Amino acid sequence: MLLYTWLTDWRTYTDSREFTVPALLCKHMFSSLHRRLSTMSHTVPPVLSVVPSRALVDEKFRVLVENLPPGAPVTLHSLHQSEDKDYWEAYGHYISDERGAVSVADDLSFGGTYTGKEAMGLLWSMRPVPGSRDALRLRKSDVCTPLLVNISVYSGHVTEGFREQTPLASSITERWYMAPGVQRIVLKDKGVGGTLFIPPGPGPFPGVLDMWGGGGGLVEYRAALLASHGYVSLALQYLDPNALKSADLEYEYFERAFNIVKEHPQVIPDRVGCLGLSLGANITMSLAAESNVVKPRCGVCIGGGHLFGRLTNLKDWMNRIPEGLPVDENNHERWRSVCLPIPEDPSLKLEVGKIKCPMLLVNGLDDQNWAAVECADDIAKMMRAAGKEHLLTRLHYPDAGHLIEPPYSPHFRASKFKKVTTKRIVILLWGGQTKPHADAQEDAWNKILSFLQQHLYSNTTPKARM
Repeated sequence: MLLYTWLTDWRTYTDSREFTVPALLCKHMFSSLHRRLSTMSHTVPPVLSVVPSRALVDEKFRVLVENLPPGAPVTLHSLHQSEDKDYWEAYGHYISDERGAVSVADDLSFGGTYTGKEAMGLLWSMRPVPGSRDALRLRKSDVCTPLLVNISVYSGHVTEGFREQTPLASSITERWYMAPGVQRIVLKDKGVGGTLFIPPGPGPFPGVLDMWGGGGGLVEYRAALLASHGYVSLALQYLDPNALKSADLEYEYFERAFNIVKEHPQVIPDRVGCLGLSLGANITMSLAAESNVVKPRCGVCIGGGHLFGRLTNLKDWMNRIPEGLPVDENNHERWRSVCLPIPEDPSLKLEVGKIKCPMLLVNGLDDQNWAAVECADDIAKMMRAAGKEHLLTRLHYPDAGHLIEPPYSPHFRASKFKKVTTKRIVILLWGGQTKPHADAQEDAWNKILSFLQQHLYSNTTPKARM
């Protein structure tokens, strides 16, 4: 077994944010390893396996490389082509063990887009390949097809030019938002746009109204994943970035959408909750606090708040986001100043003291898009004054940003955004750092599922403290 002397000072490339591996003992040993690896590839080739090769996006996989020489430096690399034809990649640098094996879950990555023992680092640390368009965001539109990720192993510690090199071994893995048997039904009536996802099995099931943010469009992947976990889920379309009139939607639109879920024959009518991110979180909060028509069983709010009072129509709400907002050193717009300081005037806030159902607030402490943490503090204060604090659960994640998505999704500190009211395209600063944001997404998703399980499947309800 070869012995190595590792340098104690790790260098960092600040431009690319990559970490390099400490130098090996000497150059001739490194060359010898390459010769041994090359020789062995002609006899017993390396084998790369990904288990399971087909799974839901929130399931972990195990990546294992075998038949390497002991002590061989190799690079594990992942590559995905998005539906927009952009390439995304991640990679880690490893040293094979005494058996000639590398396990991504169990072994240390000494450099690359992630470091340490990170079973899913080849997914959550993905980023656009060099030379890609600016400010991209990876999102799945067609949930009826999987995310295809090609995972390869290369000789040596490689940092660039992967597509120009021949890998030692490769394997393709499928990552699905829709489990087998989930039904996808496009809404065509009742004046509501969206897609309904129904779990497999006889039912009936709890239901969830799923709402995304102010970027608009129909975003289905989270609702499909919720259905894969046993919830009839409606991915609600309520903003079209290409149609200004969609911002005229009235409050009743969201109540009507909630009732579509509630009245579906496969849904338990008194077990329907709401889940929203950003503007969708504000709407979730508004339905729970202000609606006299619908009564959510519970609500999950990611990166949202309670400001601007009762929602009347979306255009009124969106027009409160002014032009000329502060930008960072990269000219990325930072919206969090819109709601700071938190107003004292009750008329400028939702009456959250009227909420009667359990609420889960999920926020990143580095949210640069919205002052969600400050809003959560004020929401807690208002609910405490109304004797409703027992209904509130809060999750705060250090160095996580605004876009807390299902686990193992790549992190986007900033991305392009089309304003519905002006149709102007800007780059919004969402915030967060890659590793802690990835940790937040994994932890938050598990706790969101537990919260929904507790309040939509069980019969327990929180009680006020004496």
